[in-house]
Amino acid sequence: MNAGKVAVVTILAGSLSIGAAIFGQKWLGEGSLPRLSLGRSAADRIDNLPDFRLPDIEGRQVQISGFIGKVVIINYWASWCPPCIRELPMLIRLQEAFDPSQVQVVGIAIDRLEAVEQFIEDHPVNFPILIGDVEAVELSRRLGNRLQGLPFTVIFDHHGRRAFSQVGEVTQATLDTQLQALLPKTQPPKTGANGG
Repeated sequence: MNAGKVAVVTILAGSLSIGAAIFGQKWLGEGSLPRLSLGRSAADRIDNLPDFRLPDIEGRQVQISGFIGKVVIINYWASWCPPCIRELPMLIRLQEAFDPSQVQVVGIAIDRLEAVEQFIEDHPVNFPILIGDVEAVELSRRLGNRLQGLPFTVIFDHHGRRAFSQVGEVTQATLDTQLQALLPKTQPPKTGANGG
């Protein structure tokens, strides 16, 4: 199977899984499901770091707008998503490579809290992992994830302006190119973003 077919199958599987999780939550009576606007208008699109908060795995609310002033890399992922899991070591190396006052990686897990807790216990990360909900999924769509697939990565500059977004597995070369364009030339990575 070629890479294009793999990407399409992954996006479709992720979308189905997210949909099943969201609607399963409603059917199981674990909460009410707000009505989502599925409009595709340009006015519906978000181009700046939105002011929202989500809980981390300990239940503490994290205000995303608190990261303005840094380059922010938001990565939507799930423990059941193979391309998401392949990206995590690269994101860990990236967070290690850059001064945390310059670059902040934030993971938004579209998954059950228990599954995320177990995954993080087995595979520790060095950046915040937040637990996404139906509003976070809708937010990803407004940030450019039209198919609501996973993984989804969006990068904001230090002013909070959206600079890049990609549905599907992102490469080290792509991240390096994006960060080189967004970071001051006088602030090189601590050890090199490519892990070497």
